[in-house]
Amino acid sequence: MEWEAVIGLEVHVSLSTQSKLFSGTASIFGADPNTEANIFDLAMPGTLPVLNEEALRMAVKFGLSIDAEIGKRSVFDRKNYFYPDLPKGYQVTQLDFPTVGKGSLTINLEDGSERVIGVTRAHIEENAGKSLHEDFHGMSGIDLNRSGEPLLEIVSEPEIRNATEAVAYLKKLHAIVRYLDISDAIMAQGSMRCDVNVSIRPKGETELGTRTELKNINSFRFVEKAINSEIQRQQDLLEDGGKVVQETRRYDAERDTSSPMRSKEFANDYRYFPEPDLLPVEIDDTYIEAVRATLPELPDARKARFVSEYSLSDYDAGVLTASREMAEYFEAVAKASGDAKLAANWVTGDLQALLNKNNWELTQSPIQADRLSVLIKRIIDNTISGKIAKTVFDAMLEDSASVDEIITAKGLKQVTDNGAIESLVDEVIANNPEQVQQFRDGKEQVLGYLVGQAMKLSQGKANPGQVNQMLREKMK
Repeated sequence: MEWEAVIGLEVHVSLSTQSKLFSGTASIFGADPNTEANIFDLAMPGTLPVLNEEALRMAVKFGLSIDAEIGKRSVFDRKNYFYPDLPKGYQVTQLDFPTVGKGSLTINLEDGSERVIGVTRAHIEENAGKSLHEDFHGMSGIDLNRSGEPLLEIVSEPEIRNATEAVAYLKKLHAIVRYLDISDAIMAQGSMRCDVNVSIRPKGETELGTRTELKNINSFRFVEKAINSEIQRQQDLLEDGGKVVQETRRYDAERDTSSPMRSKEFANDYRYFPEPDLLPVEIDDTYIEAVRATLPELPDARKARFVSEYSLSDYDAGVLTASREMAEYFEAVAKASGDAKLAANWVTGDLQALLNKNNWELTQSPIQADRLSVLIKRIIDNTISGKIAKTVFDAMLEDSASVDEIITAKGLKQVTDNGAIESLVDEVIANNPEQVQQFRDGKEQVLGYLVGQAMKLSQGKANPGQVNQMLREKMK
């Protein structure tokens, strides 16, 4: 039987506010346990919440970026459950009246096609604490540093059909929240986490199958692996005559398997009711338009501009705008060097390879935009060839000197003197009479060999364009 997957994602994004959602405590990643928690975060009796308006503004900003409905009246609710890292015994969230309603995201797939994925809602809620199991010998410790941090939970429609689309959706979300500067979205640190809901059904049917939820997956690669693993598990189960049980499962990335955590809860299990200590939040068109005025140029708009303004291909523009940092880096190099195409080639080629090899973020690269732009200028003004530029690029990793100082110190300046190049060409013609005759007989491709011989004699320093032209003239 041919099966079809139905996938929905719930993405939790930690908002980059200076203080928590309902208390004035700062929130710093990596702080010692329980040093970033005040009496409200500890749920001491008599403490009352005060909404952080910046979290509301960030949520509205996100909603506008995906053309979503903005809730002019949103209501906070209590979601009741008992767990050691939730000292109040409930989480403050939004149920029926979220800040952000229906919107959509357009994802770009590897084959060049696009799909529009609906966003059901994005609601504001507070984070729970963290249970620590290491070094406690049969016990668990509780760290409440992240308790009360503001989260934006972004819920997709169940319109994703495979792991590739899920990763494309996640990457697009990641780019948008980074462009908006509302979260650093570092998945390894938990500031962007993903719960994946998966079900399968016979292809062609419209009724949904029983779904399972995979919790707290923190990398694009693991999301892809987890979805493929769960689809295969459900398919094997159904084809063997079994039934899928609605439950929450824990994914083990090392073993590429999942195991049950608990049976899946329903909304009435949480006994939701409106938060009595918080008034409904009401905003008007003036507030919404003021937030809209702060929106930056978003990935799709920047991609379109790069194509039209810099004559880049859709593919190159897509790579360069996948992150705000990369887009800004490229544009700085393009403007300073004066050659957008060369800038794109270097940023998507040698620079990206360097980052991938060392698993670096762009901010960790020792090649800053101003240094790369000077390197490209030296190619344009024929100080060095493109081949020599790669040698200079490698030297720039270890040497903080200027590009010009590196070129001079290593004697890499390109030979452009006509007399010196003529001597090289004469030597190549004298040493390769057979190939010279082949060229004169019409075998055009042999010219590349002769140019290569000249470049070898010059240790790569001769201007290849001049060598090519002079060889042609002398072999007429």
